[in-house]
Amino acid sequence: MSPTFSSLSVRNYRLYFAGMLSSNTGTWMQRMAQDWLVLTLTAGSGASLGITIGLQFLPFLLFSLWGGTLADRLRRRSLLLVTQALMGLLAVGLGVLTLSGHVTVMQVYAFSLALGVISALDTPARQAFVSEMVGRDHISNAVALNSASFNVGRIIGPSVAGLLIAAIGTGWVFILNGFTFAAAILALSLIRVGDLVAPMTAAERANVRLRDGLTYLLKRPDLIMVLLIVTAVGTFGFNFQLTLALMAQQEFGGTAREFGLFSTALAVGALAGSLLAARRGAPRLILVTGAAAVFALLEIVAALMPSPISFGLFLPFVGIAALTFSNAAQSFLQLGTAPHMRGRVLGFYSLVFFGGTPIGAPLLGMLADSAGPRWTLGIGGLCVLVCVIITATVLRGRLTAVAKPESADPIAHRAPSVGVPSEA
Repeated sequence: MSPTFSSLSVRNYRLYFAGMLSSNTGTWMQRMAQDWLVLTLTAGSGASLGITIGLQFLPFLLFSLWGGTLADRLRRRSLLLVTQALMGLLAVGLGVLTLSGHVTVMQVYAFSLALGVISALDTPARQAFVSEMVGRDHISNAVALNSASFNVGRIIGPSVAGLLIAAIGTGWVFILNGFTFAAAILALSLIRVGDLVAPMTAAERANVRLRDGLTYLLKRPDLIMVLLIVTAVGTFGFNFQLTLALMAQQEFGGTAREFGLFSTALAVGALAGSLLAARRGAPRLILVTGAAAVFALLEIVAALMPSPISFGLFLPFVGIAALTFSNAAQSFLQLGTAPHMRGRVLGFYSLVFFGGTPIGAPLLGMLADSAGPRWTLGIGGLCVLVCVIITATVLRGRLTAVAKPESADPIAHRAPSVGVPSEA
């Protein structure tokens, strides 16, 4: 099998990949339909759209760390069966309400918040479950293919949603998304539990504590550096639900069709970035920081594109840089963390990656209302670039001075710093 798809040789992961591909496609259909519904209900308010997105990600600030702890304490497959079912029910509920003709923006806010709570518990378990299915040798490849699945959905979902919104309305898009979760639930049900690589025994899981994860992180400046950069990118850079919708509607005077095409163009690049990442081995820290800086610069350039055609043609390059960064950051954390700590470290990752959106999205939405979408996109990229430079400069000394921590994982700390020899 090609190195790009090596983790698909594992039966459990093949099932999981297929189920999540269906779920991801439906999720992207719903995201676009939800954003367009809010813009329709509020006469194109960027602030309202920012609030909607912010509410969907606010629970990551409150519950991600507990979600990571649950991912280490409970059986991850069982937890995922529950969260996927609940997200499907929420999608159907919002669809029924929309089809009734009585939906209000406050109700959309409420559904966004509820979905965010479940997602905050789902995400760390879903990310950590990958290592249980494929083992350490395939982690980088599986993380990259997860992103590829996510971005195939991101390509197909918005395009289909744009057509469906125009043809039958947003309500049916929500209903269809609800049914796509059935594929994910079926795949999880068919996974062979005996083939999973359990990181801990039942007795060890019972003793899992959140504060142990924090103590572990405080001894790892390399992981802290990645998390700080992820914070900047998640807060100011990865707000494409907001920025692409506003660029389509306000800057270029488009409709849901243009929004869908922009989302697809970005996702084409992101898919290419995911497949390129699938061929790489364990990422170095310099790749994480470099990719973040390149992504920030490309986002600034995208804000300067003069027409919808040039903007759409440039978005794939932004997508490649964005997914190169996110794949490198998550693989670095997965491979650089001891197995019994993965859930909690990925809980911190979810906290900073998604938890920054409730802060960044409303701020950028208000900026768009006052200064326009171009400033929103450009200033977001500038903020990321400044944060990357400051973080790398401040932590460089600690990365060269710190001794390698002990770990039960023989290569858990193979994580070289920026511009200095590997700590391993």
